[in-house]
Amino acid sequence: MSAAARCPQPLFARTAVGSIDTVVIGAGHAGLAMSYWLTRRGIEHVVLERGEIANSWKRERWDSLRLLTPNFHSRLPGFDYFVDRVGVDPDGFMTLPDVIGFIESYAAYAAAPVHTSTTVTSVCPAGGGYRVITDRGEWRCRAVVVASGACNLPAIPAIASDVSDSIATITAAEYRNPSLLAEGGVLVVGASATGVQLAEEIHRSGRAVTLSVGEHVRMPRRYRGRDIHWWMDAAGVLDERYDAVDDILRVRNVPSAQLAGTAARNTLDLNSLRDAGVRCVGRMVGLANGHVQFSGALRNHCAMADLKLGRLLDRFDSWATQTGIADKVGAVERLEPTRVDANPALSIDLERGEIRTIVWATGYRPDYRWLDVPVLDRKGRLLHEGGIVAAPGMYVLGLPFMRRRKSSFIHGVGDDARDLSGHLEKYLGGSRHTRTRQAAAILVASDQILDCKGSRT
Repeated sequence: MSAAARCPQPLFARTAVGSIDTVVIGAGHAGLAMSYWLTRRGIEHVVLERGEIANSWKRERWDSLRLLTPNFHSRLPGFDYFVDRVGVDPDGFMTLPDVIGFIESYAAYAAAPVHTSTTVTSVCPAGGGYRVITDRGEWRCRAVVVASGACNLPAIPAIASDVSDSIATITAAEYRNPSLLAEGGVLVVGASATGVQLAEEIHRSGRAVTLSVGEHVRMPRRYRGRDIHWWMDAAGVLDERYDAVDDILRVRNVPSAQLAGTAARNTLDLNSLRDAGVRCVGRMVGLANGHVQFSGALRNHCAMADLKLGRLLDRFDSWATQTGIADKVGAVERLEPTRVDANPALSIDLERGEIRTIVWATGYRPDYRWLDVPVLDRKGRLLHEGGIVAAPGMYVLGLPFMRRRKSSFIHGVGDDARDLSGHLEKYLGGSRHTRTRQAAAILVASDQILDCKGSRT
């Protein structure tokens, strides 16, 4: 059965029908950034949000979370957290309440036409456009922007179904703080940004922690006296485009870097975790007869992460020399190679009681179950070219390395939204709403005044 054939029949007797140029799905930072640019291009639109503004930050994050990007990168189109708040440490990191407040303030600033508590249940092709069916009515539109996020569902490995009921399991999306966990040892599966942060926090709570490590990206918090994100921005790494890399699918699936945003600005890597007492083992590969099994490739994974880190720092050093700023930053430095036990454990007997809880920090995936348009590949990934989906008038925003390496960061989504809103405007053939366009011109002029007043180098 085709995707279109699965589209529910309209229930006109009990659903209101609205008609508009564009529907944006999701009122996180990506959807709001798109709303900003659509408003300034004079394109009528609504933003549909299943919960509240910044819903995932309110409902699906752990209590102590801080942004991995520093305050000097906390900005959305026309709105800069660092500039607009006197006394904010540019090298600090927003707490969870800070992020929620930032996004809510941006929604008000952008005057985004958000409909909260509106769950999209289906998007179907209809009459050269789309039907967007929600639990509060139906919209007809010419274009759809999918800004529902890349982290809707935990990506739990199939092996999870083999874990005995005697072992408690929890995903990173469900985890809030160590008090939710049973007393006793904890196995954290996954050693990207989330995994290493949870491993550290849980260990500090007094529990013995084992961290299962596969492919990962090692990165220092600071390098030569500057935050690592300063280097990535200044050296052009974050602006690398999707169409300038050899294997974009591979790059889009690279794990998130082992970073934490802390007041101490310390580097959080496997060495620091080992020093604290966390035990590191290889990637979790099986479960048989009550024994969880780990790969013997831990040393290889760590060596590869060290090699890639060295190449990145070499690139920064070369850029600093070429641009003449080498004498304005700190001295060249390198982290100690990752230390690995001579014989890391290859299995743990779960029946011995050494492990009482497993935390799945194995990543996330988008949820497109409501998308009744044939635009998904066999793995459920959205088919798109730099955010332009393989269906006329459909766009996506906020995915990793979507148009640029910075696409999934708060400060990176604005450029993508600007580009895609321009493409969308051309697709629609220009706005037919003169009054809206005149209002947009006033808004752009006011933004230019604010930018001049609040600009910084």
